[in-house]
Formats: sequence, C-alpha cells, structure tokens
Amino acid sequence: MPRHFRPLERRVLWICLLAMLLGSAVALVARLLTALIGLVTNLAFYGRISTEFSSPAGNHLGLWVIAVPVIGGLIVGAMARWGSRAIRGHGIPEAMEQVLLNESRIPPRITWLKPVSSAIAIGTGGPFGAEGPIIATGGALGSLIGQLLRVTADERKTLLAAGAAAGMAAVFSAPISSVLLAIELLLFERRARSLIPVALAAVMGTAVRYLLEGNEPMFAMPAIATPALSAVVAYIVMGIATGVVSVGITKLTYAIEDGFEKLPIHWMWWPAIGGVVVGVVGYFMPATLGVGYTNIASLLAGQIGFAGMLALCLMKLLSWSVALGSGTSGGTLAPLFTIGSAMGGVFGLLCVSWLPWLQVDPRVAALVCMAAIFAGASRAFLTSVVFAFETTQQPHGLLPLLGACAAAYLVSGLMMRNTIMTEKIVRRGVRVPAEYTADYLERIAVGEACSRDVVSLRGNETLADVQAWLSTEHAPAKHQGFPVVDEQGQLLGVVTRRDLLRAGSPPDAQVRSLLRRPPLVVREDHTLREAADHMVEADVGRLVVMARNGRQMVGIVTRGDLLKAHAQRLRESRESSRHLGGKTKPAV
Repeated sequence: MPRHFRPLERRVLWICLLAMLLGSAVALVARLLTALIGLVTNLAFYGRISTEFSSPAGNHLGLWVIAVPVIGGLIVGAMARWGSRAIRGHGIPEAMEQVLLNESRIPPRITWLKPVSSAIAIGTGGPFGAEGPIIATGGALGSLIGQLLRVTADERKTLLAAGAAAGMAAVFSAPISSVLLAIELLLFERRARSLIPVALAAVMGTAVRYLLEGNEPMFAMPAIATPALSAVVAYIVMGIATGVVSVGITKLTYAIEDGFEKLPIHWMWWPAIGGVVVGVVGYFMPATLGVGYTNIASLLAGQIGFAGMLALCLMKLLSWSVALGSGTSGGTLAPLFTIGSAMGGVFGLLCVSWLPWLQVDPRVAALVCMAAIFAGASRAFLTSVVFAFETTQQPHGLLPLLGACAAAYLVSGLMMRNTIMTEKIVRRGVRVPAEYTADYLERIAVGEACSRDVVSLRGNETLADVQAWLSTEHAPAKHQGFPVVDEQGQLLGVVTRRDLLRAGSPPDAQVRSLLRRPPLVVREDHTLREAADHMVEADVGRLVVMARNGRQMVGIVTRGDLLKAHAQRLRESRESSRHLGGKTKPAV
C-alpha cells in the first residue's frame, strides 16, 4: 500500500541546512556584485579605481557618455555569444524555464557569467537594477549545489528558489517579499518542504546584509498618515491606471525585442545598438543611467518636482525597454519601480492640484504605483504589496498598497494573457502555471470514489469457464480487470481481461496461474492522490480497495474513477445556482 502523505520528512532538515548556508553565501555574492558594479562604474565614468557604489549621473564625460553603454553592450554581446546565451535578459524567465523543463538544472558557468556580464552592463550605464542579476545568480548557485549533491529534482528546485530569494533579500532587506517572489514566480507551489528552506535562506541573506550594511530600510521615506476613505478610493483608481500602463509596458518591451529579431545582423551586436539609445538618453538625462535606487528613494520622499518626475518616467521607460529588448544582461525590478513611482508621483501632484478634497499624498501615490506596476507586469501580487512595505517600513501604506495592487492585477489579468516574466518562455512553447490550487484528489478518499460492486474470480476456476463467461452479454463480464480470490475469499491478485483472452494458455489452466505479481491494494481511507501515485509507480490501471483494517476487500478503483472525481470540481467552477429562494440547477 502507499504511505499516507506527510507534509514533512526528516530529510527536509538537511535541505534547510543547505539553504541557510546558501543564503549566507548568496548575501556575500550580492556584496561582491555590488562592489563589482561600483568598480566598473567608477572606471567607466570617472576613471578611478574604487568599489564604492556610485551613480553615473554625476559624470562629466559630455558626449563621450554615449560611447560607454555601447562598449558595455559589445562586451556583454561577446560574452553571450562565446560564453552562454542564457545570460541575456533579466534572468527570472530563464530560471523559470529551467525549473519547468530541465529539473532546475542551470549550467554551472551561469554562476559567474551572469553576475560579471550584469556588472559590466549596469556599470557602463545600463538602466537596470542589481537585484535581477543577483536573483539569477543566487538561483544558479542553488542549482549548482543541487547538481553537486545527491538530491531530488524537487529539492534542487527548492535550493534554486532559496538562492534566488536570498539574493533579493540581500539587496533589498526584504525577506518576506523575497519568499513570496520565490513562491509566485519560481516554486509554482506552496508546500512546507519547499517553503521552510526558502524562508530560512531569505532570513540568512537578510541577516548577513544587516551585518554588512545595517538594518535601515532600502527606501526610507517620511512617516505617512492613515489615508482617508476618499484617498483610498483614489489610490485604487491609480492602481487601475497603473495596471493598464503595466500591460502597455510589457507589450512595448516585447515589441522592441521583436524589432531587434528582424535586424539583419547577429544578435551579439544588439546590446551595443541598445547601448546607443541608453547613452543618448543618459546624455540628456543622466539620472536614467545605472541602477537608480537613489531615484526611487527621492521619488518616495517627495523630493522631485512634477516636470522631473514626468521626464524621469518617460526617459527611463525608453532607455530600459530598448536596452532590455536588445538582449543585454540586467534586471526589471528597479526600472519598473522607478517608472511606477515617478508615474505615481505625477498622479499624486495632479490630484493635489485639481482634486484637493481627495486628500491624496503624492508620496503614497508614488509608493502604491511603484508596487502596482510590478503587480500588473509580473502578477506577483503579494510580493508587490509586501515588498513596498518592507523597503519603506510604512505600515499606513499597506491599505492603499493592497487596493492598488489588487486593481492592477485585475486589469492586467483581463487585458493580457502572459506577463513580462512569462511571455518570453511561452513563445518558446513552455507552459507556465498561472494559478496555484490545492490538489483536488487530495480532498477525496478512495472509499468515496471506488466501485463497490466488485466482480471477482476464484483462483481455481478454469480458463475455459471464464472465457465462456466473458463472451456473454452480462454487464459484469465487460469489466477490464478482476480481483482473484482463493477458496477462503482472500485476495490473490488481479487479472486483466487481456490476460484472460490471450491465446496460448491451455483451456484447463487455472485463473491463478495467470497472476504475475502480488496484489496491489490501497485502503479506503487513502486519498485519490495517493492512489494515483501508487498506480503510476506500479504501472497499473486499477487497485483493489481494502477496508480500513486492511483485511477485507471492499471495492476497486481505476484510472477512470480518478477522472470522474474531477467532475465535481468542474461543476463547482462552472455551474451557477441559487440556493436561497430559488431552485438549484441540477448537476450534469
């Protein structure tokens, strides 16, 4: 019989230990990547050797600033062509693809190629955040550990997600949203055996960050007041508008990528072409260059005026969408947060000027749109809400965040089939789970779905007698499998109709001589999921169902019974009916 499902096994302790060590290591890698980005930035824009994390916006290169991103694009293109093409893009879709198609096995060379290429791309002015490459690098490191050690594919996926979560936590000091990101974009499940290791990895990644950099919020902003009802409604409307914008941004990004695909030159040159746009935009608006974390902090603190926010929103969108579409190496979170917060700040100032009775705070508007644009573009709903709270530590922002992100998610789901994270791999034929629901078969006991009217054969019956009975028109004779019992009624095994009708067996042979294996059984208190797994492992289409005491045969469950069990699920999701004051629509 199959074992009853247990949510946790002792082996999870080993995976938890690995995840904690992995989280600490990824946090150190994040620190090194930040230093490498600083080194490249200082060399490229200031001609000095320093690992200090500097913004390219203060450079004095003049027109030469246009050449810097182009050179960076050439280097990244060469690394992608002769190193690994997988370093192109922001990394999360590629990690999702490996989880879904390749048992979470990421090539080991990505562990160093991705951070180095991203450091070059960002350090030479690429409008990306450091978090995307670190998430991808952490996932690659987790996958590498899972390939070096003897683990299952599920455990390797957990380690990949743990590394990714630790990377995000180490950058933003946001452990809870990092766990939620892993659940919503990488794990495709929420089970204790994967959730706990990922959470512990995120905790260790954050703890190492506290040790190295302190525990200040990533985007500190002045305290905000409890929003009025009118303001909450306004923030929800902003969420709706932001959801529409997130759909447009996603479509724009992939339209630009499609445009690059039509160029009559090799793809290794595309990042350099994208670098031209990045450089030109950066010449006119230097704030668009680099990661832009200071821009986000300034927007949330209300330190940028209307014209500055509008220009930053549009110019950052142009620079980032072209750079990402060109296939260079970089992230999506920070650019989207910059665009969203700038747009929210614009909405907020318009409300203050035109509709002051709404009592909208422009800083809160920037905060909710920052989260809502990511919720709409990626559909990582819970991640977006909690991330904005963790990085600002403003509890009064939770209510507006929840409303705006829910509105953006709703609009995005209605307007766009795929997301900015999944569109690329869906185009390659990968089916990405969009919803996580409890396994319906776990809710149903075998005893509720099995056939109780069992027709069994006696082991001492001759094959000739049974074949004669099978040729009749009796309904019981049409079954495809029959339990075989001895003279005392004890189960001997199961014989199929094909075995009974197979030519070559002597007519006087007994039915028990056709049995090839001991009986495969399941108890009536097992779930249909456990029965289905038992069928798959044993490569059979039916199981004998025993009573709870395991001694008496009470029925038989087949693959068809497993399919029929889903009929109720389909009725629950499709049929509408009234139960109070009306007649219930009959089930079909």
